[in-house]
Amino acid sequence: MVTRVSPRQQVHVIPHTHWDREWYEPFQTFRMRLVDVVDDLLDLMENDSSYRRFLLDGQMAVIDDYLEIRPGNADRLRDLTTAGRMTCGPWYILMDEFLVSAETLIRNLQIGLERAADFGGAMEVGYLPDMFGHVAQMPQILRQAGIKDAVVWRGVPAAVDRGAFWWSAPDGSKVRAQYLFTGYGEGSQIADDAAQLARRVGAFAEQHENFLVDPVIFMNGNDHEAPQPWLGAVVAGANSIQDEFEILISSLPEALAGAPADGLPAWSGELRSGARANVLMGVASNHVDVRRAAAHAERALEQLAEPLATLFLPASNYPTALLDLAWREVVRNSAHDSICACSHDEVVSAVLNRFAEARQIADGIREKAMSALALSFAEAGQMIVNAAARTRGGMVELLLSGSELADGEQPVRAQAGLDTELVMRAEQVRALLPQIDTDRLGNDAFVTGVEITDVEPNPGEQFHVVLDVAVAIGPHRLDDLGLDGIKKDLAGRLEAAGDGCVRVRLAHMASRRVLARVDDVPSLGWKPYQPGPLAYPVTVSEQPGGAISLQNGLTTVEIDPSDGTMSVDGTAGLNRLVESGDQGDTYNYSPPANDAVVDAPLTTELVVRESGPVQAVVEVRRKYSWPERLDDAGESRVGAVEVTVTSEVELRAGERFVRITTRFFNPSRDHRLRAIFRLPEQAATSTAECAFATVERGLEAEGGPSERGLPTYPARRFVQAGGLTICKDGLLEYELVDFSETGEQRRAAELALTLLRSTGFLSRMTMHNRPMPAGPNLPLESSQLIGDVEARYCVAVGDVDPFAVADEGFLPLLVAPTLGGGDRAAEGSALSVDGAEISALRRMGDGSIELRVFNPRPDPTHVVMEFAGTPAAGHVVDLRGRELEPFEGSIDLGAWRFATMRIREG
Repeated sequence: MVTRVSPRQQVHVIPHTHWDREWYEPFQTFRMRLVDVVDDLLDLMENDSSYRRFLLDGQMAVIDDYLEIRPGNADRLRDLTTAGRMTCGPWYILMDEFLVSAETLIRNLQIGLERAADFGGAMEVGYLPDMFGHVAQMPQILRQAGIKDAVVWRGVPAAVDRGAFWWSAPDGSKVRAQYLFTGYGEGSQIADDAAQLARRVGAFAEQHENFLVDPVIFMNGNDHEAPQPWLGAVVAGANSIQDEFEILISSLPEALAGAPADGLPAWSGELRSGARANVLMGVASNHVDVRRAAAHAERALEQLAEPLATLFLPASNYPTALLDLAWREVVRNSAHDSICACSHDEVVSAVLNRFAEARQIADGIREKAMSALALSFAEAGQMIVNAAARTRGGMVELLLSGSELADGEQPVRAQAGLDTELVMRAEQVRALLPQIDTDRLGNDAFVTGVEITDVEPNPGEQFHVVLDVAVAIGPHRLDDLGLDGIKKDLAGRLEAAGDGCVRVRLAHMASRRVLARVDDVPSLGWKPYQPGPLAYPVTVSEQPGGAISLQNGLTTVEIDPSDGTMSVDGTAGLNRLVESGDQGDTYNYSPPANDAVVDAPLTTELVVRESGPVQAVVEVRRKYSWPERLDDAGESRVGAVEVTVTSEVELRAGERFVRITTRFFNPSRDHRLRAIFRLPEQAATSTAECAFATVERGLEAEGGPSERGLPTYPARRFVQAGGLTICKDGLLEYELVDFSETGEQRRAAELALTLLRSTGFLSRMTMHNRPMPAGPNLPLESSQLIGDVEARYCVAVGDVDPFAVADEGFLPLLVAPTLGGGDRAAEGSALSVDGAEISALRRMGDGSIELRVFNPRPDPTHVVMEFAGTPAAGHVVDLRGRELEPFEGSIDLGAWRFATMRIREG
């Protein structure tokens, strides 16, 4: 039986502030307020011992942002945190859990724990006060960091009818979740009046009697709220005038220490209910540009920069500082009001800029690692590199010598051999000499010679140097090719020419740029390109009536000329575009009272752009007339604008799925565009990728009095339903639609994928799907997304591995042109992992390698790991790096489990 409130029941008042780093104001504006709040808080706590505790919002970014302005106050903060009077961490920032990758969640926690160690250690509570729902695996993430308690608000379903419950992840990991059923601001703005506080606590206990369990939590704070300096005196006064409650100024660790655990309700899986608090599900689709930028930055770091640098750069050259900087920006962007883009236009610009800078760092590290790898090969050639943790094939674009196509190649461009001769002043050539490298000497060409001849002032004396290099355009500079001495010799000869002119001749050999397919590239490995016939070449044909068919022996795609929809392997009605109004805001979609739905094009045109054999592309041009905007009352759509939406339908040799890139210039406001896909079979559930797992969802979402439950769900990279798989570049929002009843079973016939949702308000005052505002009624411009929009997605029918499709669709094979001269074999694998997916591969400060794997399936697995053919060995560790058990070569991994290993080299 759950312990209920009894006479002299303890009530823990938790002084805190919830600090959104950026939201309806930009970061720097809020930071100036933060500095004032923390300045006053330090003075208050140092001078008033009755103000015993303060929760600094569970995120270390608050401390870093403050100390950047007040570095001299670090010791003052440290004195309070080490004394236990101020609690901080465990997170670096309070993130949204659905809109970022699992690895971003982990890095957020690890950076927070590491930073909190500088201030006496993190709060050992998984504080999750304002996330817009919670991922299914959060209990496992917390337990793997040694955290046994969580504090949550949004997303808890109506089935949980107490102020605490046992929350389980799919793998069975459990935490005790303290439920802030009225939010994190129930005890905010306590007045300087002891009697009023006593009445307020009593009213709270009476109103929520059925929910109250030990401990009773009374959160004294709210968004950007400053502390009430009279709190200590008021609490003491309230205790002196009543004997029903013992009111304590407390911390969450104190309150939850020894909290009763028996008789609590239980819940397993994600928390996405709007029964008592809004989950604001529309943030998954409001700024599709932010969703793509997040995916690009995370992929560039997780799947390219870190693993390639770990495997192919010397340990002494591992770019730790640069990677830390990039990850810090990605983690900062994961803040719920940042990544959710329910914020000021300037905040969205800052978020996009941080993602761009993180990706730029990651791209630069990837190029360094690829250059090092290219220099290590023994033989010259075009090496194909696979950054995925599975053996796979795919299409590559290559620059090759000679103009004659080989078997299995598809031409892109060809260049005949030629000589170019220029007469230039010596001083001009001297200025250009430092810039001479293969990237600048010509495009799509192999440079075979550079000859400089002195023609003035001593026409009788000639000199020349021929650079016989014959290398592909790529990452190699002349210096890398051992030609630095030749460049110095050229510089000396040019100096001798004085102010005269020289004749410069560049010789190029014939070359071709081609598309080719390479099969069976090893896991995190490489193999040389060798031309040969294609096993499954692509062909394009026109069918009776004007339909266009693409086939590769594995997949057949047919495009309907009447409306631009397509069929894949016999399933028709795919990629139908439906545009409708949106009277919602950045938090929620909501249809206008008088909607106008556009679901058919005015005209359709099909144009074959590529016809195989490696890649076939058909451009589907559909012209529509869309309403321009909502009327001033926000009830009806008015105006009309024409827009052409182009979908490039692409089928590649050897692939079992079709790629689609949809582009258009968005001219309309307050609307939503979705791509509709007919399911091969009607479905009652969907399965979507989430952090370290897949989650199964039904056709309905639980709502409440303040938010209608819409079954529009987020998926990390893919969703599956009724025999259909859709993967998307960037987080996708989907919904199962077009229902029918079969007996007692309700089923959906179609899946809707959101391509765009544009709105002009941060939060509206009233609307159909959410009657109350979720934030300030602030007009916005950037969230209308007027301008170019692009969405890339892949579609497969039948039984496919969605993780493999996501990798093949959006993690391309890389090309490393090499001159040879190293000692690396022509084909090999730097790391193979069989039996699990990889989440992280990075080098640690002590030189060890950290590998994190996960099993996103309902059955246990045996994970085998080899570095360059040698069994990996080391220790399984927790998320704090603490050793759990040794391993050698393999580990057993339970259903839905993830594990982290520290691996010794040598």
